[in-house]
Amino acid sequence: MQQSENHPAGIEIALWQYSSNERDWNRWIRSLSQDERDRAAAYRFEADRASFMAGRYLLRQLLSLSIGTAPAKLVLSRDKDGKLRLEGRDTPQFSLANADGLVTVAVASGCDHVGIDCERIDVEIEEAAVASYCSRDEQRWLAELPTRDRAQAAVALWTLKESHLKALGVGLREDPRNMAFAWKDGVPVMVDDGDRLWHHRLIESGSQHVVALAACCQSGLPPISTRLFQDDSMPSE
Repeated sequence: MQQSENHPAGIEIALWQYSSNERDWNRWIRSLSQDERDRAAAYRFEADRASFMAGRYLLRQLLSLSIGTAPAKLVLSRDKDGKLRLEGRDTPQFSLANADGLVTVAVASGCDHVGIDCERIDVEIEEAAVASYCSRDEQRWLAELPTRDRAQAAVALWTLKESHLKALGVGLREDPRNMAFAWKDGVPVMVDDGDRLWHHRLIESGSQHVVALAACCQSGLPPISTRLFQDDSMPSE
């Protein structure tokens, strides 16, 4: 069912633990552009190829619902900062992330910028790496946590910062130590966010992943809906 282009402001997040079956890959690729197909074919490892195809397939499915254009007919291009956009359109804003079997997409109406990131909750981050992306206050906060909580908190900080950098479209050209987070009533808040237009959330993933959202919204954070993606185009058994 197509969704109206004039639907109220909101952020839709879809999470998908996609299939590793090549039969499904052949179906996904029919929604991709020729450039995307070429990129998929260039991956050396099958896991990387599947991750790329699943991400672009999910992104096209959600954008299709948002603007009412068939997935295969959507034209995606990169802006001057290398951020993926719908060609010829400023809205909706969207972001894509994948990590170890999970792909997630955020599509936002009523926001100037949106970014999403995900990472395995049990990924090991070396102490030197923590120092390279955490501010001194964040490092002190991590050091005060019980050992069992410290590793997951470090992953959460990394994922929050990645989502913010992706929303800006600058990647690691910006020093992640310049954006520090604290927690207020259990919600991550960026310290020294002068304009207070940025909102950050950790999203329940239903899997062993940390998922973080960053959104810049002039009128406050719109409603967020999160769902586990079900591929309706899959043939019934």
